[in-house]
Amino acid sequence: MQLEPGLFLFQSRLDAAAQRELWTECRALADGPAPRYPPTVRGGRKMSVGMLCLGRHWNALTYTYEERRSDFDGVMAPPIPERFVDLAAAAAADAGFVVRPDLCIMNYYTAESRMGVHQDKDERAETIAAGIPIVSISLGDAARFVIGGVTRKEPTRPLILRSGDVLVMGGPARLRFHGVTRILTGTAPHGTGPGRINLTFRKW
Repeated sequence: MQLEPGLFLFQSRLDAAAQRELWTECRALADGPAPRYPPTVRGGRKMSVGMLCLGRHWNALTYTYEERRSDFDGVMAPPIPERFVDLAAAAAADAGFVVRPDLCIMNYYTAESRMGVHQDKDERAETIAAGIPIVSISLGDAARFVIGGVTRKEPTRPLILRSGDVLVMGGPARLRFHGVTRILTGTAPHGTGPGRINLTFRKW
């Protein structure tokens, strides 16, 4: 479903079995040799989500991408499983975009986690200028997600993102401000949760 030009929400795109399988894979990655951790951003504030980057690491102190987690433990970012890439590429294609993402940011939300309203603009300038989309997959507990315009002054509107939903932001929607204001605890389907895992796929 197209919500705005370049902004698509595919509700229940992943069936229950796919959600459970993906959740299990994500948890295994998050508990693996490069475990998830709560990043500390510029200014010293610690984020309320647990983060693991695949393919390329997002440095929370420099807001840049790198191969190793130099702001945390120096470990190499694990590769993105090819199946993950295929899921994101297929959703982007259904929204009219062509992309093979080369990085994925996996965030784990607890009941207390939030994500402030922000733009995803740390990718290469040519990637952003081309409107190459971000693909977001939600698993586990539902989230109250807000999305605005391409300037911070524009109002936001809420969406509920549920387990199995896929959101695509590309073209004119690529730089829309967005964030997560609440986790709806107790809503995770059987075999997922507690908590929420969000996978955002990007092209560096």
